[in-house]
Amino acid sequence: MSNKNEQKQEFLFEKVNYKILLIGIGIIILGFIFMSGGGSNNPEVFSEAIFDFRRIRLAPTVVLAGFGVVIYAIMKNPKK
Repeated sequence: MSNKNEQKQEFLFEKVNYKILLIGIGIIILGFIFMSGGGSNNPEVFSEAIFDFRRIRLAPTVVLAGFGVVIYAIMKNPKK
C-alpha cells in the first residue's frame, strides 16, 4: 500500500543541465579572476595597468558569456 502513496522525487533539471550550469559558473569565475589585480603598492603612484585590455574588454565579455551559458543551461530542455 505504501507503493501507491509514494511519489518518486525528481530533480528540477537533468544531469546535462547541471554540467552546463557548472561550466557557466566556471566561466563567470574566470572572468572575475581576469578583472583582479592592476593596483599599485604605493597609493601616491597612479598605475595605468587598471585600464588594460584584459580588465576593460576581455573580463566583462567573459563574465557576460558565462551568464549566457548559465541561462542556456536553465532554458535547455533535454527531453526534446
